[in-house]
Amino acid sequence: MTTQILANDRGHLDSLRVHPADNVRVALKDLPVGHPIDDGDRRLQLAEAIPHKHKFTLQDLTPGDAVIMYGVTVGRATRLIPAGTAITTDNTAHSTATSVPQARRGQWQAPDVSAFVDVTFDGYHRPDGKVGTANLWLVVPLVFCENRNIEVLRQCVADALGEDPYRDYKRMARELLHGSTGAAPVEPPGERLFPNVDGVRFLTHTLGCGGTDEDALALCRLLAGYICHPNVAGATVLSLGCQKAQIEMLQTAVAERDPRGLRPVHYLEQQASVSEEALIREALTTIFDGLSEANRTPRAPAPLSALTVGVECGGSDGFSGLSANPLVGAVVDRLVALGGSGILSEFPELCGVEHELIARCRDDAVAERFRALMEAYQRHAARVGADFSMNPSPGNIRDGLITDAMKSAGAAKKGGDSPVVDVLDYTEPHTRAGLSLLCTPGNDVESTTALAGSGANLILFTTGLGTPTGNPVTPVLKIASNSELAARMSDVIDFDAGPIIRGEANIEELAEQLLRLCIDTASGRYLPRAVELAQYDFIPWKRGVSL
Repeated sequence: MTTQILANDRGHLDSLRVHPADNVRVALKDLPVGHPIDDGDRRLQLAEAIPHKHKFTLQDLTPGDAVIMYGVTVGRATRLIPAGTAITTDNTAHSTATSVPQARRGQWQAPDVSAFVDVTFDGYHRPDGKVGTANLWLVVPLVFCENRNIEVLRQCVADALGEDPYRDYKRMARELLHGSTGAAPVEPPGERLFPNVDGVRFLTHTLGCGGTDEDALALCRLLAGYICHPNVAGATVLSLGCQKAQIEMLQTAVAERDPRGLRPVHYLEQQASVSEEALIREALTTIFDGLSEANRTPRAPAPLSALTVGVECGGSDGFSGLSANPLVGAVVDRLVALGGSGILSEFPELCGVEHELIARCRDDAVAERFRALMEAYQRHAARVGADFSMNPSPGNIRDGLITDAMKSAGAAKKGGDSPVVDVLDYTEPHTRAGLSLLCTPGNDVESTTALAGSGANLILFTTGLGTPTGNPVTPVLKIASNSELAARMSDVIDFDAGPIIRGEANIEELAEQLLRLCIDTASGRYLPRAVELAQYDFIPWKRGVSL
């Protein structure tokens, strides 16, 4: 599906038809009842007021008629919908239909990337040949019983390094409780002890025991992906001892990704320790020794082919599929053309556009793997009484994403137009340059957690409603679909795609700007808002439960 979705309708600033085959338009601003709409050589009047971001029909639809947007079926009319009437959950149901795909295998036209051919980013070169966009030490619990000790270590390390991310909020709390005159002064941070290290990250989770063997194995494989991530210099692992996810399971998973044992990993077991104090002392020792070792690796130039960008959307609105998502897709296409990689996840949000992605698969084996994983996921969901059609959230629906197929058609835009070279199951590592699909749920944090676990060393996250989501090991850039959000939540938004909606900039122009922001982020020259806010979200996926 082409990213030039606005080219057919650039002159209209009140509404937009995305694809010539569509029988709906999108309101770009609040439109009153009776408002005239010019659509090609015909004119109609709105039968009711249409809120901005919502869709309205261009012709009368009778029960069973397809609702078409992005050139694909995104729903079916459940009752008569007169022309000029809004598409809502009351008159439209989720529906998909396989049509002739717009994509063709082997016919991708790569974008012009001549301006970036000799561009590099400053990354951390690892012994296994991978390049990180950050240099972190990781502290990981094998089971939820160790979460409290992880929090103790978090506070102790922050205090010792003088790098407490909540320093200003703590001062705020003291002032609220004691008044500004009674608040104790807060010492400003001193000189960084480890200037080549970007910090220590601490994971917590609710798994490791009490679940199935499959849950324990999936957790260990996910944690191994984090421990062996190119942005991670090494790790300290805390185990209780008696839990289902045993140290040996994690060691095996780590060895599968790091067979030469190049990544330093320290395993500590509380039930084998003489005391909690001894455990904390040993853990702190491994952390500070690890920081000293990691500090010996400075940033150095690396080709853009070493970048792997994961793409994600959350808090989507009716503009996400028109601006932010295709913008991110254009960045992915440029990176792939430069020899780099992209990872598109959220399988429930690819429902309805499977035929387009299958048409883009580089061979039949890749296409069949995608089919098999999609079908298996749908069976898992059905066993717990769920269906992909349940995916849109109340916030999505309020902002014009009425069906899962409508949401999916816009969400898939994040993957651009380049060929699909590989399809990964949950926790599998990314290994092939180019665009890969990764089986994850649509849940924002579960999916970003998985993207990092499969090796994304940078994540582009689009949002129309606003979300502060970040990741412990991978920098996350937040792209707003509209300028109102970018201004209102400027403390969490990194890039504004709103000019596309207003017709003030095209996708190609902004794609080059966003790619340069990616390069600056990968080089440590730009700090994403999520990192500034210490928004380090980590939620493993329990398969078959989450959409």
